[in-house]
Amino acid sequence: MKNWTVDASGANARLDAWLAGRQEIGSRGKAREAIACGKVYVNGAEATFDDAGRRLAGGDRIGFWPDRPGSSRPRRRDIVAARRALAVVYEDEAIVVVNKPPGWLVEPLPGEEAGEATLLDLLADHLRHRQGLRPLVVHRIDRDTSGLVLFALTPSARDVLKAQFERHAPERTYLAVLNGRPVPPRGTWRDRLVWDKERLVQKRAHADEERARDAEARYRVVDQFDWQALVEVSLVTGKRNQIRAQAGSRGHALVGERQYRFGRPRDEAHEPEFGRQALHAARLAFTHPVTRRRVEFTAALPDDMKGLLRKLRGTHAGQPQRPQRAQRPSR
Repeated sequence: MKNWTVDASGANARLDAWLAGRQEIGSRGKAREAIACGKVYVNGAEATFDDAGRRLAGGDRIGFWPDRPGSSRPRRRDIVAARRALAVVYEDEAIVVVNKPPGWLVEPLPGEEAGEATLLDLLADHLRHRQGLRPLVVHRIDRDTSGLVLFALTPSARDVLKAQFERHAPERTYLAVLNGRPVPPRGTWRDRLVWDKERLVQKRAHADEERARDAEARYRVVDQFDWQALVEVSLVTGKRNQIRAQAGSRGHALVGERQYRFGRPRDEAHEPEFGRQALHAARLAFTHPVTRRRVEFTAALPDDMKGLLRKLRGTHAGQPQRPQRAQRPSR
């Protein structure tokens, strides 16, 4: 890497103009290209697109790494701007565990690979300077579900991990805020579900339906409020939208749920407004594909769900317990 220190004559110059005066770069256009490709550093930090117009100060340290691995192509502006959304919980040479914020797709939808930025794009940007490593999807969670997602960094690690998920070996625990009062407060949900390819939803299926698959989850009520409950759900199987479908079909749609209501409209008088389904992937445990040791990761609730619980706890503490109509057991 070539390193320079800005002297008094360069103070207040734009970064791209200052770089254009270096023999190794030679023009403002090439300076902007070097910045876009991640080859320029200012005071030890990689320069961003916006830094091209940054005014320099005397003593600033400028670095130029012309052959930096992964810097042959310019970065996408939207991905660079969204880097703060990537929260890496753990990474090594085989796996990466990420705490996904709500609102992000894990990977692009079919046919939309050049569309909106996804968690896979952010992770690829994070790894772009580590030669020979690229993120590979192992499993997914819904766009509006937050929490832990596992990626592999080599095909062999992906194959080992996918085989574990097919055997239902990993432990996947979620926290959900449901409407109503699950009865009993601890139990198991067992269903036959079938994916509706036209409506893109899970449906409860007849026992003999050919495409139906078993869906099983264990739950326990962590905190019961007047009209909602904080519930811990541990997946035994791992079907798409499984928790949302199983809870909703029992009359306990998640707070914020828009799809799995099963004909029951939102109770505007008692269900608080929430911008997404209140579901968070809080714990993930599996066997490491290389070391073969059991590893476990956790992710705290995001701020929006913490705020929802504060609101529910405040309402519950300030009002007498309201009587509720008897509900059928949640099994």
